[in-house]
Amino acid sequence: MESLISIIFALFFLLGASDALSRTIIVDKNGQGKFTTVQQAIDSIPENNSLWTRILIKHGVYTEKVVIPKEKPYIILEGEANQLTSIEFGEGGNVVESPTFKLFADNFVARNIIFKNTYNNDLIKLDDNGKKTTWAPAAFIGGDKASFRNCGFIGVQDTLSDAIGRHHFYNCTIVGAIDFIFSNGQSIYEKCLIKSISDRIGLPGYITAQGRNDPNDTSGFVFKDCHVSSTGHTLLGRPYRPYARVLFVSTFMENVISPEGWTSAWHAGSENKITFSEVNCTGPGADVSRRVSWAKKLTDEQVVFFTNTASFLDQDGWLAKQPN
Repeated sequence: MESLISIIFALFFLLGASDALSRTIIVDKNGQGKFTTVQQAIDSIPENNSLWTRILIKHGVYTEKVVIPKEKPYIILEGEANQLTSIEFGEGGNVVESPTFKLFADNFVARNIIFKNTYNNDLIKLDDNGKKTTWAPAAFIGGDKASFRNCGFIGVQDTLSDAIGRHHFYNCTIVGAIDFIFSNGQSIYEKCLIKSISDRIGLPGYITAQGRNDPNDTSGFVFKDCHVSSTGHTLLGRPYRPYARVLFVSTFMENVISPEGWTSAWHAGSENKITFSEVNCTGPGADVSRRVSWAKKLTDEQVVFFTNTASFLDQDGWLAKQPN
């Protein structure tokens, strides 16, 4: 009997090995770790890594662009708990080349880190010549099975390129003014602060620009138990692609949402294909009486499907397998 138990235990350990934390690499800009930059630590991890590797980043501002290539899965980026750990850079003009942080690998975790693009900081409002802010993402998320906990994403235009794959954001802060959560990810934002700084551009802003491209596309943005605030008026979203899907569920909205709530923008005439919906939201900005007539009213079954992490996002249990 003891032999059988030992075999079962060994099999359990082996099957779960890829989900165990194998090692920790310390990054300290002041030289008290193995590396002084985040990218150096990432570069040190072998390609096709199959064991979770934690990069612990000591507090401070790291002025660098960081890329995690597709060949380097199973990485955890973790800032020091209760300390400011920020990765910042200032580059704009291209949603693929400009992001401060770019993720292409699957199976990724980030905790306690701020990702920031400072490029548009000095571009305040439209001037007489129509000068505008430009694309300057703080992060591009292009891998599958990625989670972000207690993180910040700070920019002005196109702050968070939630591009490809299944992603979970928990207790995060996302700041921007124009389409600052955009692209084609399949994501749940849970207990997040969504903060528009639309007064910076002197015009109403847009929180989302989702890129679902056809009726079979499983992507969409679901905001669950979040808080929406703004320094000016903002719309909840506009479609980046004709089948855009965005849901705000049980979210508190300050009195900053333009009454119409949504716009079809570039896809006027395709309103019947777009799924923009608000369910059980509260606060002075959650009055739907003047919303666009084509905003969707979902069934109870649809709401349960989209807000349940297991059904919309975590069908194969990848979230539970990530190291704590």
